[in-house]
Amino acid sequence: YPNIQVFGSLEEPGALNFSAYTVAVPAEFHYDITLKLLQNDKHVLVEKPLTLDVNTSSTLVNLAKKKKLVLMTGHLLLFHPAIRKIKALINENKVGKLQYIYSNRLNLGTVRKEENSLWNFAPHDISVLNYLTDAFPHKVDSNGGAFLQPHIHDTTMTNLAYPNNIVAHIFVSWLHPFKEHRLVIIGSKGMLSYEDSSADKVLKFYEKGIDWINGEPIKRDGPTETIPYEKGAPLALELQHFHNCICEKEANTLISGEHGLDVLKVLESANQSLTQAPKQQQNSTIEASSDYKVHPSATIDPSANIAKGSKIWNFSNIQKNAQIGANCILGQNVNIGPNVKIGHSCKIQNNVSVYEGVELEDYVFCGPSMVFTNINIPRSKYPQAGAEFYQRTLIKEGASIGANATIVCGVTLGRHCLIGAGAVVTKDVPDFAIIVGNPGKQIGWLSEGGTPLTFTEEPSQFCPKSNQTYQLEEGIVVEVKKEGVLT
Repeated sequence: YPNIQVFGSLEEPGALNFSAYTVAVPAEFHYDITLKLLQNDKHVLVEKPLTLDVNTSSTLVNLAKKKKLVLMTGHLLLFHPAIRKIKALINENKVGKLQYIYSNRLNLGTVRKEENSLWNFAPHDISVLNYLTDAFPHKVDSNGGAFLQPHIHDTTMTNLAYPNNIVAHIFVSWLHPFKEHRLVIIGSKGMLSYEDSSADKVLKFYEKGIDWINGEPIKRDGPTETIPYEKGAPLALELQHFHNCICEKEANTLISGEHGLDVLKVLESANQSLTQAPKQQQNSTIEASSDYKVHPSATIDPSANIAKGSKIWNFSNIQKNAQIGANCILGQNVNIGPNVKIGHSCKIQNNVSVYEGVELEDYVFCGPSMVFTNINIPRSKYPQAGAEFYQRTLIKEGASIGANATIVCGVTLGRHCLIGAGAVVTKDVPDFAIIVGNPGKQIGWLSEGGTPLTFTEEPSQFCPKSNQTYQLEEGIVVEVKKEGVLT
């Protein structure tokens, strides 16, 4: 490009006259240059890593979002045709349930002085692992050795634990006798192998694994298949995606600034584990950008949506397309079925299953081992799977359900009602009602704040906790309104 314009810095006249920029400079300069470009309303594609720490990356991501600018991180392997093909095969269930992934990125040189082998090589692999699993690791630990320079690790081994019991490791080194860039994916139905450093760059599928037959693990050693895939230049595809996001408003979902920030969170956690003293070294528990907490033993479907501040505890299971609002707490062994919607600030105690067809509004409390159902006449011999068979059960705002209670499907529990421990509810429950027994019967009323309400002597009752006045009208408790506003 003999006629291209060249500038010595962004300060020179005309250097900021373009609408989009690629930042390909040493990583320690990424933040300052990208910040200046975003401040001047420019779209930016930054080579990996986005910056050298989570805080500065968060600043860039938030600024780009505020200014509605495209900010991308150059995780080039996500545009590699072989990686795209592997992802498609996983989505097609070619390998079955993902179990284990490993990535080796090994070579002799080039040795860095400003960063260790983890920071130099592993961002590529972390981005690929997050992409293939559609998830974010909840546990990371790393160890290695520094031989050439103090405190700069030449070789590192990083282990990552993902939801749904998927385990991965990344082995990187610049002290290795030969070049090896190998990715192996292990699933319940078969295995994939791809070596980018080989001359033919073949992607292979191995119909191998272990099957349990009559209680015994039996090796399955089927044929090996070469998988064809379209060849292409990853960098050209990445730049085309950058262009399309700017000019054609293509969805920026693959290498967004947020994705780059997630990679940095994993890197920082791994580096912290790597540099800790041996007695202090522990698995680092981390969170994705969504800011919710998940116990390592829990399983979360990638399509589930969990809002900020929620906590998912031991052995819980969140299924496909479930929605969980902000600041919810799900105790041990909680199961949330597919397509279930749960509002904000709900508390679901141990051993509760919320099946498809059940919806919880905000501030609902489900006591330990209480039971929801979703089919009136279940028959194992005649399966009734699917939304068309499920009876809708709605639990309205603030309702509380006691331990071991059973809610028969097809009913609505009113706002701020209380279902006593062990009760069996077979019909709709009014707002503020107290239900006990089997079958459930109403024995009284209580306020939003939990204060019992009696209307034998006074026509209205005031609850200081909820700061509301209630009265009984035609057998139903309602809040008293003054000048159009609830008291």
